[in-house]
Amino acid sequence: MPRYFLEVSYKGTAYSGFQSQHNANTIQAEVEKAFSILEKENIMMTGSSRTDAGVHALQNYFHFDYADTINPKFVYKINAILPPDIVVKNIRLVNDEAHCRFDAVRREYKYFIYQQKNSFLADRAFYFPFRLHVELMQQAADILKEYNDFTSFSKRNTQVKTFQCSILESRWLQEGECLVYNVKANRFLRGMVRALTATMLKVGRGKISLNEFRQVIEAKDCTKASFAVPAHGLFLVEVTY
Repeated sequence: MPRYFLEVSYKGTAYSGFQSQHNANTIQAEVEKAFSILEKENIMMTGSSRTDAGVHALQNYFHFDYADTINPKFVYKINAILPPDIVVKNIRLVNDEAHCRFDAVRREYKYFIYQQKNSFLADRAFYFPFRLHVELMQQAADILKEYNDFTSFSKRNTQVKTFQCSILESRWLQEGECLVYNVKANRFLRGMVRALTATMLKVGRGKISLNEFRQVIEAKDCTKASFAVPAHGLFLVEVTY
Protein backbone atom coordinates (compact mmCIF):
# COMPACT_ATOMS: atom_id res chain seq x y z
CA MET A 1 0.00 0.00 0.00
CA PRO A 2 1.38 3.48 -0.83
CA ARG A 3 2.96 5.33 2.10
CA TYR A 4 3.04 9.09 2.55
CA PHE A 5 5.02 11.51 4.72
CA LEU A 6 2.99 14.46 5.98
CA GLU A 7 4.95 17.55 7.10
CA VAL A 8 3.25 19.70 9.73
CA SER A 9 3.93 22.72 11.92
CA TYR A 10 1.93 23.80 14.94
CA LYS A 11 1.59 26.02 17.97
CA GLY A 12 1.18 23.53 20.80
CA THR A 13 -0.40 25.79 23.42
CA ALA A 14 -3.91 24.35 23.18
CA TYR A 15 -2.92 20.69 22.86
CA SER A 16 -1.95 17.84 25.15
CA GLY A 17 1.03 16.92 23.00
CA PHE A 18 1.70 15.53 19.54
CA GLN A 19 0.65 11.90 19.85
CA SER A 20 -2.93 10.67 20.33
CA GLN A 21 -4.08 10.20 23.92
CA HIS A 22 -7.31 9.03 25.53
CA ASN A 23 -9.58 11.87 26.68
CA ALA A 24 -7.20 14.62 25.49
CA ASN A 25 -6.94 16.68 22.31
CA THR A 26 -3.64 16.34 20.45
CA ILE A 27 -2.05 17.37 17.16
CA GLN A 28 -2.43 13.82 15.82
CA ALA A 29 -6.14 13.71 16.72
CA GLU A 30 -6.82 16.98 14.88
CA VAL A 31 -4.88 15.94 11.77
CA GLU A 32 -6.52 12.51 11.60
CA LYS A 33 -9.94 14.09 12.04
CA ALA A 34 -9.28 16.61 9.25
CA PHE A 35 -8.05 13.78 6.99
CA SER A 36 -11.23 11.78 7.60
CA ILE A 37 -13.39 14.80 6.72
CA LEU A 38 -11.47 15.46 3.50
CA GLU A 39 -10.90 11.90 2.25
CA LYS A 40 -13.99 10.30 3.84
CA GLU A 41 -11.86 7.58 5.43
CA ASN A 42 -10.40 7.03 8.89
CA ILE A 43 -6.69 6.26 9.06
CA MET A 44 -4.11 5.89 11.84
CA MET A 45 -1.01 8.03 11.47
CA THR A 46 2.44 7.39 12.95
CA GLY A 47 4.31 10.39 14.36
CA SER A 48 7.97 11.29 14.28
CA SER A 49 9.00 13.30 17.36
CA ARG A 50 6.57 13.09 20.26
CA THR A 51 6.49 16.65 21.56
CA ASP A 52 4.92 17.19 24.99
CA ALA A 53 1.88 19.26 25.89
CA GLY A 54 2.40 22.94 25.07
CA VAL A 55 5.52 22.40 22.92
CA HIS A 56 5.57 23.95 19.43
CA ALA A 57 7.04 22.70 16.14
CA LEU A 58 8.21 24.46 13.02
CA GLN A 59 8.56 21.03 11.41
CA ASN A 60 7.37 17.60 12.38
CA TYR A 61 6.13 14.56 10.46
CA PHE A 62 3.51 11.84 10.29
CA HIS A 63 3.47 8.88 7.97
CA PHE A 64 0.43 6.90 6.90
CA ASP A 65 -0.62 4.24 4.37
CA TYR A 66 -3.44 5.03 1.96
CA ALA A 67 -4.58 3.02 -1.05
CA ASP A 68 -6.86 5.57 -2.73
CA THR A 69 -5.83 8.61 -4.73
CA ILE A 70 -4.86 11.64 -2.63
CA ASN A 71 -6.91 14.74 -3.43
CA PRO A 72 -4.83 16.87 -5.87
CA LYS A 73 -5.48 19.94 -3.70
CA PHE A 74 -4.87 18.01 -0.49
CA VAL A 75 -2.62 20.58 1.28
CA TYR A 76 -4.94 23.51 0.56
CA LYS A 77 -8.10 21.63 1.50
CA ILE A 78 -6.86 20.00 4.70
CA ASN A 79 -5.53 23.37 5.91
CA ALA A 80 -9.00 24.81 5.37
CA ILE A 81 -10.35 22.16 7.75
CA LEU A 82 -7.61 22.25 10.40
CA PRO A 83 -7.66 24.82 13.22
CA PRO A 84 -5.43 27.88 12.64
CA ASP A 85 -2.71 26.68 15.04
CA ILE A 86 -1.95 23.54 12.95
CA VAL A 87 -0.62 23.71 9.39
CA VAL A 88 0.08 20.95 6.87
CA LYS A 89 3.11 22.12 4.90
CA ASN A 90 3.67 19.24 2.50
CA ILE A 91 2.72 15.69 1.57
CA ARG A 92 4.94 13.31 -0.39
CA LEU A 93 4.90 9.72 -1.52
CA VAL A 94 7.74 7.64 -0.02
CA ASN A 95 8.81 4.01 -0.26
CA ASP A 96 6.64 1.46 1.50
CA GLU A 97 9.22 0.80 4.23
CA ALA A 98 9.96 4.45 5.12
CA HIS A 99 9.34 5.33 8.77
CA CYS A 100 9.10 8.94 9.89
CA ARG A 101 10.35 8.15 13.40
CA PHE A 102 13.01 5.50 12.93
CA ASP A 103 14.45 6.86 9.67
CA ALA A 104 15.17 10.30 11.13
CA VAL A 105 18.93 10.85 11.50
CA ARG A 106 18.84 14.22 13.29
CA ARG A 107 16.46 16.44 15.18
CA GLU A 108 16.94 20.08 16.12
CA TYR A 109 15.33 21.97 19.00
CA LYS A 110 15.46 25.54 20.23
CA TYR A 111 14.46 26.79 23.67
CA PHE A 112 13.62 30.53 23.82
CA ILE A 113 14.17 32.74 26.89
CA TYR A 114 13.48 36.46 27.22
CA GLN A 115 14.62 38.66 30.08
CA GLN A 116 12.74 41.90 29.49
CA LYS A 117 8.95 41.82 29.80
CA ASN A 118 7.35 41.45 26.37
CA SER A 119 3.67 40.63 25.87
CA PHE A 120 4.29 39.35 22.32
CA LEU A 121 6.67 36.63 23.55
CA ALA A 122 4.67 35.49 26.56
CA ASP A 123 3.29 32.29 24.99
CA ARG A 124 6.33 31.40 22.85
CA ALA A 125 9.29 31.95 25.20
CA PHE A 126 10.13 31.68 28.91
CA TYR A 127 10.29 34.95 30.86
CA PHE A 128 13.37 34.67 33.06
CA PRO A 129 14.31 38.15 34.39
CA PHE A 130 17.54 37.18 36.18
CA ARG A 131 21.19 37.95 35.54
CA LEU A 132 22.90 35.11 33.67
CA HIS A 133 26.54 34.27 33.04
CA VAL A 134 26.07 33.18 29.41
CA GLU A 135 29.74 32.30 28.91
CA LEU A 136 29.51 29.68 31.67
CA MET A 137 26.29 28.38 30.13
CA GLN A 138 28.10 27.95 26.81
CA GLN A 139 30.86 26.02 28.56
CA ALA A 140 28.18 23.76 30.02
CA ALA A 141 26.66 23.36 26.56
CA ASP A 142 30.06 22.30 25.21
CA ILE A 143 30.50 19.78 28.02
CA LEU A 144 27.35 17.96 26.90
CA LYS A 145 29.04 16.95 23.64
CA GLU A 146 31.57 14.91 25.64
CA TYR A 147 28.85 12.52 26.86
CA ASN A 148 26.46 9.97 25.35
CA ASP A 149 24.38 8.82 28.34
CA PHE A 150 21.68 11.35 29.26
CA THR A 151 19.72 9.35 31.82
CA SER A 152 19.81 12.33 34.20
CA PHE A 153 17.88 14.45 31.69
CA SER A 154 15.05 12.03 30.94
CA LYS A 155 11.68 11.95 32.65
CA ARG A 156 11.05 8.77 34.59
CA ASN A 157 7.86 7.61 32.87
CA THR A 158 9.43 6.61 29.59
CA GLN A 159 9.64 3.29 27.76
CA VAL A 160 12.90 3.81 25.86
CA LYS A 161 15.41 0.96 25.76
CA THR A 162 18.48 3.20 25.89
CA PHE A 163 19.40 6.64 27.19
CA GLN A 164 22.25 6.99 24.68
CA CYS A 165 22.14 10.11 22.49
CA SER A 166 24.76 11.72 20.25
CA ILE A 167 24.65 15.50 20.59
CA LEU A 168 25.91 17.04 17.36
CA GLU A 169 25.53 20.71 18.23
CA SER A 170 24.94 22.49 21.53
CA ARG A 171 25.12 26.26 21.83
CA TRP A 172 23.57 29.40 23.27
CA LEU A 173 22.60 32.12 20.81
CA GLN A 174 21.10 35.58 20.87
CA GLU A 175 18.16 35.85 18.47
CA GLY A 176 16.54 39.27 18.66
CA GLU A 177 15.28 39.76 22.20
CA CYS A 178 15.66 36.08 23.04
CA LEU A 179 18.48 34.04 24.50
CA VAL A 180 18.17 30.69 22.74
CA TYR A 181 19.52 27.25 23.51
CA ASN A 182 20.00 25.43 20.18
CA VAL A 183 20.67 21.69 20.25
CA LYS A 184 20.90 19.04 17.53
CA ALA A 185 21.15 15.29 18.15
CA ASN A 186 20.39 11.97 16.56
CA ARG A 187 17.61 11.45 19.12
CA PHE A 188 16.20 13.01 22.29
CA LEU A 189 14.72 11.59 25.47
CA ARG A 190 11.40 12.65 26.99
CA GLY A 191 11.83 16.06 28.62
CA MET A 192 15.53 16.14 27.71
CA VAL A 193 15.81 19.58 26.08
CA ARG A 194 13.88 21.27 28.87
CA ALA A 195 16.02 19.51 31.48
CA LEU A 196 19.25 20.52 29.74
CA THR A 197 18.04 24.12 29.52
CA ALA A 198 16.86 24.32 33.12
CA THR A 199 20.05 22.78 34.51
CA MET A 200 22.25 25.12 32.46
CA LEU A 201 20.23 28.07 33.76
CA LYS A 202 21.33 26.99 37.23
CA VAL A 203 24.93 27.21 35.98
CA GLY A 204 24.22 30.66 34.54
CA ARG A 205 22.83 31.88 37.85
CA GLY A 206 25.74 30.48 39.84
CA LYS A 207 23.57 27.92 41.62
CA ILE A 208 25.84 25.07 40.50
CA SER A 209 29.41 25.02 39.15
CA LEU A 210 30.58 23.47 35.90
CA ASN A 211 32.05 20.60 37.90
CA GLU A 212 28.70 20.06 39.60
CA PHE A 213 27.07 20.15 36.17
CA ARG A 214 29.33 17.28 35.13
CA GLN A 215 28.33 15.43 38.28
CA VAL A 216 24.66 15.77 37.31
CA ILE A 217 25.39 14.15 33.93
CA GLU A 218 27.52 11.38 35.41
CA ALA A 219 25.02 10.59 38.19
CA LYS A 220 22.59 9.09 35.62
CA ASP A 221 19.81 10.10 38.00
CA CYS A 222 16.94 12.35 36.90
CA THR A 223 16.48 13.68 40.45
CA LYS A 224 19.82 15.51 40.07
CA ALA A 225 18.78 17.61 37.04
CA SER A 226 16.32 20.48 36.96
CA PHE A 227 13.23 20.30 34.72
CA ALA A 228 11.90 23.67 35.86
CA VAL A 229 11.29 25.46 32.57
CA PRO A 230 7.83 25.60 30.93
CA ALA A 231 6.87 23.83 27.72
CA HIS A 232 5.89 26.97 25.79
CA GLY A 233 9.51 28.07 25.27
CA LEU A 234 10.40 24.90 23.35
CA PHE A 235 10.28 24.47 19.56
CA LEU A 236 11.05 21.42 17.46
CA VAL A 237 12.79 23.18 14.56
CA GLU A 238 13.72 20.45 12.08
CA VAL A 239 13.66 16.69 11.53
CA THR A 240 16.28 15.45 9.04
CA TYR A 241 16.10 12.19 7.07
